[in-house]
Amino acid sequence: MAQSTALGDACARVSAHFHLARSVKVGVVQSFPELEPPGARLTYSEKMDAEPDQIECQFKTAGGPVELVRFCIDMTCYFAADENAERHRRFEEMQSLMRRDGSDPD
Repeated sequence: MAQSTALGDACARVSAHFHLARSVKVGVVQSFPELEPPGARLTYSEKMDAEPDQIECQFKTAGGPVELVRFCIDMTCYFAADENAERHRRFEEMQSLMRRDGSDPD
């Protein structure tokens, strides 16, 4: 199965939302639509000359509107069943932001 532009784009939006930015500069993108759950990993930077960071995202399905099920930034992962209240809250905020921009289904 080929790379999925939709998964990579959705993961880039997660990164931008997380950093309160309109967009991020995306470097290398790897997507895995054939895996369960489907996902993407990419390098990005908030500033033009900054060292790149990495984000990993997992989604419920590879097609249609993507629904975020987990994402990891800076060695910290965020997901719905997290027992840590702050990380759980950040995950819920991200799902809400993705729904607002049309990336995540209601």
